[in-house]
Amino acid sequence: ADLLFQTAKDARLEYDCVCGVPYTALPLATIICSENQIPMLIRRKEAKDYGTKRLVEGTINPGETCLIFEDVVTSGSSVLETAEVLQKAGLKVTDAVVLLDREQGGKARLEECGIRLHSVCTLSSVLEILQQQGEVAVEMVEKVKKFIQGNVFEPVAQNGPAPVKRLCKELSFSARAELPGVHPIAARLFMLMEKKQTNLCLSADVTSSKELLQLAAILGPSICILKTHIDILNDFTQEVVKELRMLADQHEFLIFEDRKFADIGNTVKHQYEGGVFRIASWSDVVNAHVVPGSGVVKGLKEVGLPLQRGCLLVAEMSSQGSLATGDYTKAAVQMAEDNSDFVFGFISGSRVSNKLEFLHLTPGVQLQTGGDNLGQKYLSPEEVITRKGSDIIIVGRGILSASDRLQEAEKYRKAAWESYVSRLGVGA
Repeated sequence: ADLLFQTAKDARLEYDCVCGVPYTALPLATIICSENQIPMLIRRKEAKDYGTKRLVEGTINPGETCLIFEDVVTSGSSVLETAEVLQKAGLKVTDAVVLLDREQGGKARLEECGIRLHSVCTLSSVLEILQQQGEVAVEMVEKVKKFIQGNVFEPVAQNGPAPVKRLCKELSFSARAELPGVHPIAARLFMLMEKKQTNLCLSADVTSSKELLQLAAILGPSICILKTHIDILNDFTQEVVKELRMLADQHEFLIFEDRKFADIGNTVKHQYEGGVFRIASWSDVVNAHVVPGSGVVKGLKEVGLPLQRGCLLVAEMSSQGSLATGDYTKAAVQMAEDNSDFVFGFISGSRVSNKLEFLHLTPGVQLQTGGDNLGQKYLSPEEVITRKGSDIIIVGRGILSASDRLQEAEKYRKAAWESYVSRLGVGA
């Protein structure tokens, strides 16, 4: 907090009040204001449905200048969102002070919107100091610098306060596997996709154990993930998942139990670890809805983290009229970022996060686009991978309904892989 305040002082900034970007910078702004007798405003991420119902709490005098404080700036989106709310309340926002500028285009984007960014330090300066002190190896410094250079957010002129995020460069799966902080499951998946040249996930929605194991044995070489709904098997036994686990290891694919956990933390913990299915003992990956809040992830993490499992969050759905849009999707992304030691990606219709450590898996894919009479919408592999920026297509009925399932799976594998290769050529 002292460093932030001193940076503002050194820049000779003139302002009437202060606002910390919610929620990490809120305690920093609180300390600055209490120690220096500066009026403070609190921006809510969402208005309450009782009380004042305001998005900005505090004494607002229209026409005054508000200084924004933030902990880290990458793309600048959080600062821009806060600035928009303050400006709608009648305040001026001309400057923002940040503890760390990651130098990924945020400063340029803010300047384009009329906000000057002042930073206590930049990521490159921190790396330089750590390297000089012998705390970080030269190789790691170069790797981080390469990542930053390849992942800069371009300023995009538009009317809204938060420009669309675009990556200047697309990284290959193998390159993403080596990113600092990538989840072990994600790294393993990136590498096996590159090795097998497949970004196809088979949705094995069958009710017979025999058919499930046949699919795994025959289509295993063509897929990177086999997605199960284990609770629809009519003849489930632990012997079935034991054999499925052996096939996964033999053909190098991950098992993803599409459980869509959506209860309080203590309940999902037991659902994941115990019961009839004992999912955590055999499934590499599970997924969860974000409706219950962060407790659902914390409960799953208690079980999955020691077992080196991973989790996907449902950020969007492919069914018509889905409510998983807008703020819901943003909340899913934030929850993933807050729990990146366990969450490594999303179930979504498009790329919802530009952090390349995260994977995006998209259901509702068929070679022939359209839909069914129950509201499912289908997109082509090219649309999903090339245009929407997803990484893996999830295909069920398109393969299961074919007379030659292996031949059909290969069609999907090739279509998705060629779209990925094309994306590498054109960028994101």
